Amino acid sequence: MVSCEAFDNYPPGLPGKMIDAACRVPGALPLMVRVLGFKPLRRLPVGIGALTKRPVPDEIVDRWLRPLRTDPAIRRDFRHYNTHIRRSELLEAAEGLRKFDKPALVVWATEDLMMPRAHGRRLADLLPQGRLVEIEDSRTLIAEDRPERLAEVLKEFISRT
Repeated sequence: MVSCEAFDNYPPGLPGKMIDAACRVPGALPLMVRVLGFKPLRRLPVGIGALTKRPVPDEIVDRWLRPLRTDPAIRRDFRHYNTHIRRSELLEAAEGLRKFDKPALVVWATEDLMMPRAHGRRLADLLPQGRLVEIEDSRTLIAEDRPERLAEVLKEFISRT
């Protein structure tokens, strides 16, 4: 697991709450996606800016947003998921981790603004063979902030198991 929603942290942070609101107000989701299309607004804390320490290249963010911007079926599914998740689902899923008695790795960002640092430790502790690795100088999207370090951690875990 790599820095993710867990326990009661849904929707996570201010961006998660904005997504939740956009999914519940008619017409707001396409507007939100359009706003995120404006490159100067992407680094705001209510947008992609909360997820990384360094700007994600515009061409990558454009690819992330393209399905939501262009496909009504994707927007419908996205809205449905965000308005139908039960608050207890993540708590139930976390409890289920106690049954996974195989080597498991939890990788967490030390400077995450969205996913509480303590959640990484809690998830690793729930897993009978869980191990926590924290990655410095990163936020939620570790693969964007520190891809080489994440790859090293994953390679080491795979080679040891």
